[in-house]
Amino acid sequence: MSRPETTAPPEVFYSETESKKYTSSSRIQHIQAEMTLRALDLLALDPHQHILDIGCGSGLSGEILSQEGGHVWVGMDISPSMLAVALDRDVPGDLLLADMGAGIPFRAGSFDAVISISAIQWLCNADTNTADPKRRLARFFDTLYAALRRGGKVACQFYPRDDRQVEQILGAAKTAGFAGGLVIDDEDKKKNRKYYLILTAGNITTNDINLKGVKIDKQHAARRTSKKNRKEESTKEYINRKKELMRKRGKLVALDSQFTGRKRRPKF
Repeated sequence: MSRPETTAPPEVFYSETESKKYTSSSRIQHIQAEMTLRALDLLALDPHQHILDIGCGSGLSGEILSQEGGHVWVGMDISPSMLAVALDRDVPGDLLLADMGAGIPFRAGSFDAVISISAIQWLCNADTNTADPKRRLARFFDTLYAALRRGGKVACQFYPRDDRQVEQILGAAKTAGFAGGLVIDDEDKKKNRKYYLILTAGNITTNDINLKGVKIDKQHAARRTSKKNRKEESTKEYINRKKELMRKRGKLVALDSQFTGRKRRPKF
């Protein structure tokens, strides 16, 4: 059976017929609930959090968010047909038609946590001639980081096509500044294997996130928590570090020179 993301873009694949069929399937409902509950278990959230559901579809995961912990949620999805089904079902969350690959369109610090079930693998596809998976992943994770409060948590369940896609997604998340790693359920069962990307926006501690089973890049986390070293760096070192970060994110920055970070003389 072919993967949906290789068949057509999500807004095309999830037509009115497919959206109703997906939502009414008892098997899909069970799997969606199981994965949403697992993601919430990994996040270990306090009750009544403000959560963004990315790729919310017809609101199956959102209903679990409302039932478990009384969370307030906003759902975004690229498929108008899926959102129409969610409206017909009168789900309790707010809904937004948006493409996650174009960025998360919310102001900084809007959410306590983010959840996404079976969605972010679509970012690895080039559905049009102008779509660049690398740029879409970078845009997604950069704006996702900004939309979270510091210490905010993320759980994305996804179905990677291969190890390359796993590395591509992990790399984009870490370049954006996230700390965290992967949880792989049923790793020895290829057919039923489930991947969960568990991230935190800001310094990571064992109190911030349930780390059981998470493969953490300790070197990356250490770089983000070295505040003492940052305070001791010179202005030039600070500028060079920021420029290097922007280069890794694919931004154009000015070339380094002997004048980088040098104070200008006052003009008369």
